[in-house]
Formats: sequence, C-alpha cells, structure tokens
Amino acid sequence: QVQLVESGGGLVQAGGSLRLSCAASGSIFRINAMGWYRQGPGKQRELVASISSGGSTNYADSVKGRFTISRDNAKNTVYLQMNSLKPEDTAVYYCNADVRRTILTGSAGYWGQGTQVTVSS
Repeated sequence: QVQLVESGGGLVQAGGSLRLSCAASGSIFRINAMGWYRQGPGKQRELVASISSGGSTNYADSVKGRFTISRDNAKNTVYLQMNSLKPEDTAVYYCNADVRRTILTGSAGYWGQGTQVTVSS
C-alpha cells in the first residue's frame, strides 16, 4: 500500500502565506510526477501545480508567480509554498503522486486525504 499524508493547511488572511507538505510512505519503488490539486466549494477539482521526478514544474495560470512546488526525493515529499494568497484560493488541497510500487509493476496514481486552506478577505 501507499499512503500520502498532507499537512500545513489552515486559515490565513489575504496576502498571507502557507506551506503545504505531502509525504508518501509504504511500498514504493519510485515516484514519478507529484502534484497538488484543489477543489473549491461547488467547483471541480483542478490541477494547481505538478513536478516531475527530474524537477520540471507546471502551474495553473491562476497561481503562477505566487505558488512554488518543490520536492525532496530522498524523503518522498512534495511541498507547495503559497504566497500572496487570495480568497479565491480557498479550497481543499489534495496531493497526488504517480507511484511505481515494484520494479516489475507499472505506476498508479494515489491521493492524499486533503487539507483545508481558507483565505479570509
């Protein structure tokens, strides 16, 4: 099994910052891409940012210049530094990882349980 555990969410005023962390554990041979998604009230889940195993990054237009994704491969952990937060960033943030569990198997996607981020105006 593979578990993803997020931390770092909370309540912050507009213009503030938060840093989310997501640690993967369990039966892991290799982690390919990792990413953060979010789902706001009444909205569909959307990609916020992703990072490849080699460090290439991709961001949603709405967060470019404000959010930074990074990863520590030795710790199987991905981070999301969120600056200049806006009320519209309020959502449940989910971690996702594409994990290969053994050298003999293909990869599969796993999700964390989500962490609430609330930005007050």
